[in-house]
Amino acid sequence: MQRRIFTSGLAAASLIAAAGPARAAAPLQLGIIGFQFSAETHARVANAAAAAAKARGWGVTLLNSEGSLPKHAEQFDALIARKVDAIILAMGKPVEADAQFKAAKAAGIAVITVQSGTSPHALFDIQSNEYKIGAEAALYLLGEMNYHGNLLSVRFDANAASRVRGRVLDVVLAENQGIKEIAKFTMARTQSWRDDVRSGVQALLLQNQGKINGIWVSFDGQAYIVDDLLQAQGVKRGQIPMVSIDGGPESYRRIADPNSLLLATVAVPFEQMGVQAVEAIEAIVVKKQPKSSFTSGPYLFVDAVLVDAGNVKQFLK
Repeated sequence: MQRRIFTSGLAAASLIAAAGPARAAAPLQLGIIGFQFSAETHARVANAAAAAAKARGWGVTLLNSEGSLPKHAEQFDALIARKVDAIILAMGKPVEADAQFKAAKAAGIAVITVQSGTSPHALFDIQSNEYKIGAEAALYLLGEMNYHGNLLSVRFDANAASRVRGRVLDVVLAENQGIKEIAKFTMARTQSWRDDVRSGVQALLLQNQGKINGIWVSFDGQAYIVDDLLQAQGVKRGQIPMVSIDGGPESYRRIADPNSLLLATVAVPFEQMGVQAVEAIEAIVVKKQPKSSFTSGPYLFVDAVLVDAGNVKQFLK
């Protein structure tokens, strides 16, 4: 009898030993949602985060909301229902999706956002300092205009980062009366944003032909469209200086192109932000480190750099 009990005990111990490592080895399940992959910056964050997570052996669900708020909320709900371990949102919507943020927190799911604005229900938002970036872009453009002339601005107020950039531009313009904003286009659509920008800006360029001395653009994707419109009209580099924000291979190519009107961009390290989000999930969710080991507040700020003809060769690949 004693031998039988001892043998059974060994078998049970073997099962426990076998089951233990299997549970410990279960990969973390990460959900990543990019709000609009047709916007290069959203895709850059989401894809970099996905690659960093897969390199760690995690399970990754990568979703594209395609610029639709209802779809964004549905995807967020689906990840919560699946009980993923953590969620990363690239250019998410903390205000519009507040119910989903609350539900994720209640379910014990860690949420980190990137370039989205803060939510009391998320760990923190990884963000460039848009106030600093907005000032740098605005002042660079005003310098190219010699602080005098007429300005066209191309804006996007539905995104927190772009909205802050525009508000900083307003402050700069208020303090520099030699510049007059004679036309302003505000992008309204997200799913068909390229068509929105193309039609809206083209109309303003025609209405103000010969009057515009400089163009400020809230993000580079818009700037590419404006640049193409100006080149099609025969405008030459330097005639109407244009400055934008975000950075990326296409921006650097245009800055180096003698035919492009894009003179400078403030480059935000979007891939780095995606990787940092994964690193934070690993530290906080896997290693149980406190959030304060990354940031004490609602934001983790990263540095951006202005790129123009003087340093663009460093960024070209």
